[in-house]
Amino acid sequence: MQAMKVAVVGGGLGGLTAAALLARGGCDVTLFERSKHLGGRAQTSEVEGFRFNLGPHALYRAGAALRVLGRLGVKPQGDIPAQTGGYALRAGRLHTLPRGPVSLMTTDVLSLAGKLEVARLLAGLGRIDTDALGSLSTREWLDTRLAREDSRALLAALVRVATYCADLTALSAQAAVRQVQAATAANVLYVDGGWSTLVEAVALQAREAGARLELSTRVAAVVLREGGGRVEGVRLADGTVRAVDAVVVAGGPAEVAALVPGDAALARDAQEAVPVKAATLELGLSGLPRPDALFALGVDGPWYASVHSASARLAPEGGAMIHVAKYLGGSDAAPKEAELEAVMDALQPGWRARVVARRFRPALTVSEGLPLAAKGGLAGRPTVEVPHLGGLYRVGDWVGGEGMLADAALASAEAVERALLQGTVAPRRRAVGA
Repeated sequence: MQAMKVAVVGGGLGGLTAAALLARGGCDVTLFERSKHLGGRAQTSEVEGFRFNLGPHALYRAGAALRVLGRLGVKPQGDIPAQTGGYALRAGRLHTLPRGPVSLMTTDVLSLAGKLEVARLLAGLGRIDTDALGSLSTREWLDTRLAREDSRALLAALVRVATYCADLTALSAQAAVRQVQAATAANVLYVDGGWSTLVEAVALQAREAGARLELSTRVAAVVLREGGGRVEGVRLADGTVRAVDAVVVAGGPAEVAALVPGDAALARDAQEAVPVKAATLELGLSGLPRPDALFALGVDGPWYASVHSASARLAPEGGAMIHVAKYLGGSDAAPKEAELEAVMDALQPGWRARVVARRFRPALTVSEGLPLAAKGGLAGRPTVEVPHLGGLYRVGDWVGGEGMLADAALASAEAVERALLQGTVAPRRRAVGA
């Protein structure tokens, strides 16, 4: 029996993971990446010895991504964020960031009543049943669970940093609470060398399993059987058609829809998706003016700053790699760079004199789609299988019922593996015309 032929469209971390898993399972896999580089949003560039990710990246240690990477034998190196040097940012001033019972009781960012209310919620956070929260917005959940405005502001800040999302009216409370549960239970990992190390490791596993990775090769369309309903191949930009049994599109909803023009259901998915965006300022400094100030989290605004090099090897000896971000929500306009610089002024006064390298991105896409309360949360996201088009699958951070961000992308790759290797698509070997 001939191996099932699978085309994977997209060489980001999700596509590479799908290619590696399917090739290991015995499929004949070809991955097509339109750019000359693998990695997508997981790329890392080096500037003056500093390793720049595309915005702040972290792996949830209790999440699906580490589980799936572990199956591939990929073991990311790095460390969790420092447990000291963290501050809450309010009205441009730093305050003690509650990280445990002692700091919660001593911080002045909460009133006494607020401290007690937050302490009660956090003590029972791991026991919250999130299954019933799918259709409840995060804003509604906060208003229901917390009576005080200062308590809600602090929990909202924790949600933002866990989900990268500022639109708490749209975000499902189910997804938000699960992210905060994961963060508080096992923390996150900052990766040595940046996320390109993960890309390189997964690409190596894919190649060793027999997958072919074709770069600078754009797929223009999915070829369907005459009359529709079943995948037969992919058409490349040069007009070449490759016959396959299944196509896995590792990209956003608009990319999936563009490959099957005229498909109303896929077009609707693309139209209804709510992407997550952030403005980011990435800084490579020769050193920290304040070595004891490593993290700031906005409680009166969607701000974040973190010295990632305090936990992972991302900077030359003595240097510091810092990510500053503003989480954008809904119709928020892209902020000016000066707004993010003001966060650094609070955390690291005098930082400008130590800049070696910097990069500002006013509207970086963090995720292709929120788990929306209006759609029932995680259960309302599109499935990996496109129901009405046999042999077409999708992988991404907007797909499937598990996780957000990289966790969702790699969990959906694993779900495609299960679907294909359980025989959802029967191998066929007849030629496809152009």
